[in-house]
Amino acid sequence: QVQLVESGGGLVQAGGSLRLSCAASGRISSINTMGWYRQAPGNQRELVALMHIEGSTNYADSVKGRFTISRDNAKNTVYLQMNSLKPEDTAVYYCRIVAGMYYYWGQGTQVTVSS
Repeated sequence: QVQLVESGGGLVQAGGSLRLSCAASGRISSINTMGWYRQAPGNQRELVALMHIEGSTNYADSVKGRFTISRDNAKNTVYLQMNSLKPEDTAVYYCRIVAGMYYYWGQGTQVTVSS
């Protein structure tokens, strides 16, 4: 059974940085994409950053230049480095892996940015 476990969330002041990690366990084959999403209270879940298997990336306009997605294939782990954090980045952050016709979500990690 595949499990994604996120870590690295927390409380940070505006302008600060956090690094989220998402470790995948279990057997995953044919990964297509690894991504980070977020959901703030009252809002829909939105894409933050996406990495395709060949390495290309996509970012939400609101985080371009501040967030960086990366991966460690050997550890089946995807990261999200978040710099210059803003109060509007406050949300629960989820990782998702799409592999073939399946997709897997992590349980989410809270990021709170104080002004």
